[in-house]
Amino acid sequence: MEDAYRAGKLRAIGVSNFHPDRLMDIKAFNEIAPAVNQVEVNPFQQQLESIPFMNDIGVQAEAWAPFAEGRNGLFQNEALLAIAERYGKSVGQVVLRWLVQRGIVALAKSVRKERMAENIAVFDFELDDADMARIAALDTNTSSFFSHRDPAIVKWMSERKLDI
Repeated sequence: MEDAYRAGKLRAIGVSNFHPDRLMDIKAFNEIAPAVNQVEVNPFQQQLESIPFMNDIGVQAEAWAPFAEGRNGLFQNEALLAIAERYGKSVGQVVLRWLVQRGIVALAKSVRKERMAENIAVFDFELDDADMARIAALDTNTSSFFSHRDPAIVKWMSERKLDI
């Protein structure tokens, strides 16, 4: 990937699901550090260790599944509903704004124009410290999906074939 980057075939190198120890490995044994690391970040999995580490080493955090695919009752969560009502926003907008305020790029999947418009309308308000703290209190430090450090999961993922 570094050769492709140097040849101008890539604008940046990115990784997914790299924990701090893996990021240190890639930085220590490569000349070009990743520009971005896609990790699961949502109110229930806030990556409280990983995000500050990425910030310290200059790797942009990018949240995949910022809504946890609606798992754990995210859109019915009382704290998130109360915050959303206070600002006249949706729970999704509150979550996306929370990510923006933490300096995290969010990938919010949608195929509906009205939802896309809603998802981008998060720059006309700011969550106060109390609301940021309420969301911080939701962290369980547990994936809503699976552990990327589980050898069985890593093996399963490595055996998947991609049609490119």
